[in-house]
Amino acid sequence: MKKGMIFSLFIVLAMIVSGCSNNAIEPDSQFGNKMQPFKVTDQNGKPFAQKDMKGKVYIADFIFTKCETVCPPMTYNMSSVIDELEKDGVKDYGVISFSVDPENDTPQKLKDYVKQYNAPQDKWTLVTNYDFKFIKQYAEDNFKSIVAPPPKGSTQVTHGTSFYLIDQNGKIIKTYSGQDAGDKKFPKSEIVSDVKTLVEDGPVK
Repeated sequence: MKKGMIFSLFIVLAMIVSGCSNNAIEPDSQFGNKMQPFKVTDQNGKPFAQKDMKGKVYIADFIFTKCETVCPPMTYNMSSVIDELEKDGVKDYGVISFSVDPENDTPQKLKDYVKQYNAPQDKWTLVTNYDFKFIKQYAEDNFKSIVAPPPKGSTQVTHGTSFYLIDQNGKIIKTYSGQDAGDKKFPKSEIVSDVKTLVEDGPVK
């Protein structure tokens, strides 16, 4: 009888421990690092810093307003993720898009650019007001992503097309393709699901 009671207690305790454990997503092997601090300017001309992201799950990417190739589908895809999260009533999340053409991308240009996608701007922060050297190094050091100046005779900056999942403590967790890649479709459902998981479970420990 005592053995049966002990076994039952063990099961109950195991369930309690399981229920209290952190079930958040495990970081990709190349990530798990925290974003370095930064101070920039958003599309409304207001200061924005890495510390302003604390407490929310973020999706990040790199774009620029004069982009003629990958940015339009990437930005459309980001807006579709936001639409899905809004439809599902998710609250504590945000999106941050770093301009890779800060010399051209003024706050007003970024504001006009994102208006085309009818996304709530309290959720989507587009940032600029730094030099090219900063964003090149920041993308490489934090996101393992390339940002390179335009080839001679071109206005098109070379940059990565990934989206990045960032937890409530600024830790970079996971990367996704920001557009269709060969036979693989843009992973909108996976991104939405992962954001919800982090919002519900809390930051990765």
